[in-house]
Amino acid sequence: MNLPLLLFVVVISHRGEHLSHPENTLPAFQAAIDAGADYFELDVRTTSDGHLVLMHDGTVERTTNGKGKVREMTFEEIERLDAGGKFDAKFAGTKVPTFEEALNLAHGKIGVYVDCKEIAPKDLVEALAKADMSDKVVIYGGRGFLRQVQALNPALKVMPEADNVETIKAIESQLHPKVVAFDAGDFKDDVIAVAKESGSEIYVDRLWSADNQPAWQDAVDKGAAGIQTDHPAELVRYLRSKGLHQ
Repeated sequence: MNLPLLLFVVVISHRGEHLSHPENTLPAFQAAIDAGADYFELDVRTTSDGHLVLMHDGTVERTTNGKGKVREMTFEEIERLDAGGKFDAKFAGTKVPTFEEALNLAHGKIGVYVDCKEIAPKDLVEALAKADMSDKVVIYGGRGFLRQVQALNPALKVMPEADNVETIKAIESQLHPKVVAFDAGDFKDDVIAVAKESGSEIYVDRLWSADNQPAWQDAVDKGAAGIQTDHPAELVRYLRSKGLHQ
């Protein structure tokens, strides 16, 4: 007797669990692990002296007590910042993590969705290898950047943005990705169809006003293999209630 295959939908925690913890910090990533997520998403940038640190914005003002552009600041300057106090006084003293610290926290517990903001392909590949995380990540970035990453390590799981039919066709022919990223703007039937025909998995953002049960179910119904959310614990519970998550 052949039993039907059960669909497993991956839960991706956007910037960690950042509704109750300061985004892109170790407490937020630990909370994503505790919520049962399969990946936490983070944003990587490079300091002026070549260190890899986590920050969504190009500047540090929004989330820390400092000022300046990450790429113009030294690692020592970044280290001195408080990345938690602005979010909530109870997180005062929380530091801006290094990429290495986040990978080490994830090792053996959860995958990492790497949003490559400002990082050299070689630095990315070397950091993943050092942390023994090369097979536990998906790598989001521009097409040219991802092509360079593949040249350095073809086994890495790159994840380009779908955009539209023309773009995804070019992506599929050039990169042959195992997974393609979708947001609210490109999660359309004709674009989805190209990804499915090429055998690529679909990871879709369900954020902001689209981060709710009807939107999650719509993503599942359209064939999403992964959903990025700001509500990881709630999404895990919902998918488990449908038999779609372990």
